[in-house]
Amino acid sequence: MSSGHHSHGSYLESKGGFFANVLDWATTVDHKKIGVMYLFAILFMFFLGGVAALAVRIELLEPVRVKTTFTATGTEPVTQLLRADVAADIKNKDGTPAKDTLLTAGTRVQTHPAAKTVLGNELTSGTQVDVLDDAGKTVVQTATLKGSVSVTDPKTGAATASKITGQFFGSPDATAIAAGNNTYNRLFTLHGAIMVFMVIVPSVPASLGNFFLPLMLGAKDVAFPRLNLLSWYIYVTGSIFAVSSIVLGGVDTGWTFYTPYSTSTDADSIRVVFMILGAFILGFSSILTGLNFIVTVHKLRAPGMGWFDMPLFVWAVYSSGIIQVLATPVIGITLLLLVFERITHIGIFDPALGGDPVLYQHFFWFYSHPVVYVMILPGMGIITELIAVHSHKRIFGYRAIAFASLGIAGVSFIVWGHHMFTSMSEVASTIFSALTFLVAIPTAVKVFNWVGTLYKGSITINTPMLYALIFLFTFSIGGLTGLPLGTLSTDMHLHDTYFVVAHFHYVMMGGTIMAFIGGIHHWWPKMFGKMYNEKAAMLGAILVFIGFNVTFFTQFFLGVRGMPRRYASYVDEFQTLHIISTIGSFILLAGFLVHLSVFVASLVAGRKAPANPWGGLTFEWLADSPPEEHNFAHEPLCTHGPYDYDTTVPPHWDPKDYPIPAENLAAAGSH
Repeated sequence: MSSGHHSHGSYLESKGGFFANVLDWATTVDHKKIGVMYLFAILFMFFLGGVAALAVRIELLEPVRVKTTFTATGTEPVTQLLRADVAADIKNKDGTPAKDTLLTAGTRVQTHPAAKTVLGNELTSGTQVDVLDDAGKTVVQTATLKGSVSVTDPKTGAATASKITGQFFGSPDATAIAAGNNTYNRLFTLHGAIMVFMVIVPSVPASLGNFFLPLMLGAKDVAFPRLNLLSWYIYVTGSIFAVSSIVLGGVDTGWTFYTPYSTSTDADSIRVVFMILGAFILGFSSILTGLNFIVTVHKLRAPGMGWFDMPLFVWAVYSSGIIQVLATPVIGITLLLLVFERITHIGIFDPALGGDPVLYQHFFWFYSHPVVYVMILPGMGIITELIAVHSHKRIFGYRAIAFASLGIAGVSFIVWGHHMFTSMSEVASTIFSALTFLVAIPTAVKVFNWVGTLYKGSITINTPMLYALIFLFTFSIGGLTGLPLGTLSTDMHLHDTYFVVAHFHYVMMGGTIMAFIGGIHHWWPKMFGKMYNEKAAMLGAILVFIGFNVTFFTQFFLGVRGMPRRYASYVDEFQTLHIISTIGSFILLAGFLVHLSVFVASLVAGRKAPANPWGGLTFEWLADSPPEEHNFAHEPLCTHGPYDYDTTVPPHWDPKDYPIPAENLAAAGSH
């Protein structure tokens, strides 16, 4: 199999001066350039969403409380409750010192008149207090504290304010705390909306899918190149609408835009409409991309390539394209109705106007649960490629994985109700709970087949393979923790807690984003023709793995203990876990910064990449690195399967460097 050696020049070749190049990229219909533009735009949006996430984690380092100060005088002592145990010296009635006594948390105290002290949020060591009973009667006079202890007002429960919150969002008085909570809501809405609509949904299909789907099929481009360019500009337009809402002050509806939040908050502001319109516009980009991929797979496969000769990454992107085309119009119509409701008050979702807020949830999740699989299916396709190529082994259960992709796509349309167990009837909840477990079957098929492929494979431990292994670990945790959320009895306790946050991140970030980063490392030499520093990249992967698990595994414990999500404050017992989670987020940041430096160094000074550095068999490794403008000098011919490592020498490899057992060659010859 050969595409010839005659080259028409790399797609990255300069077209002249700066403005000529800008115009060339802005008007290109080359799927590779569009894929690269998507890649860098998505990575920039990932940075914005990550900044919002770090701000949320910093806010949660300490609980937010209103700061109160009480002044005690000799005539008007103020009663307070101790917030922790503290040792004290107590005098007997005759004035002689008694032995040391422990005043327990919750004890009522007031400063002794002789102390002449100001009673604030903390009593310092040496302060003299009187101990009272619940009726306010003095039980012990003149107890001298032997340590410092924080106190609360027994009527309001006001306690110590967060120093970090005070610095981050303003002074910790009641007005500033309310404003800080509002800012917190806007930050996590921003984080969720950017990460879901502008990063995870388009991440793999729009960037790596755009670049490699035609190459893997042996095609010169996608079926509709101009439509591809249009989808890119729609993505940019939608992102500008959404990000402009930040400039206008942000929205605090949550990324799901649930009514009545999205119909009643910031009633006089246009920013909520801008954010919703941004998501609406982005949907069109998703539909056009999915449509383009479906037609490309049907019509532009290379000669000799049947359905079961396609790489499994193509199967995954094809399956997600079906979901994009069928499900995305639902969210488009829903968001448009939401905009109409907000502007004209026509009463579709607002109960005050005769609407039904639960109807919005049905519409939203009918799209948003299938779109979870638009996010994860292409990631699964990447993992299949990484494991097969870097194990140098035929994929275990090719057809099972291909049909599992289609199975996941099909089941995804009938499980949306498991997001709404608390707002549906018992019968409906029971049915949706049962249906939810169906999706575990094709997903488990994939995981078992990946592990089966690794078994006795010639595994190369490099950064792409490391991310494949990370994916297997984190995605499995995400899948298994979905079981208690799909079970009615346990979901009633875990609903809207940090357990859901942790589960969602283990699936979406531990799944899609880990696969996405692994795919970037795998195909980086092909995309840009430059190798990267392998040791530094592996260090980044290890930091990402550690930081991710420290950040989110602790949140399972928070959720089981009852910590609700989307709250800026919490009771003190959760603080240690929140601190650990925040530390993890900074380790995660360090890992991503290492990756950034590795990629920048690669572009600036990386050594030239060979055409097939990993020894892959799919068509993209037949092309040059980086590929020429029309992908291949001659149309490639499909003469073997995409994973026939036991009988086929990879393109651009010397047979001496890739010895194939004699019995395998004999078996190949007999066919």
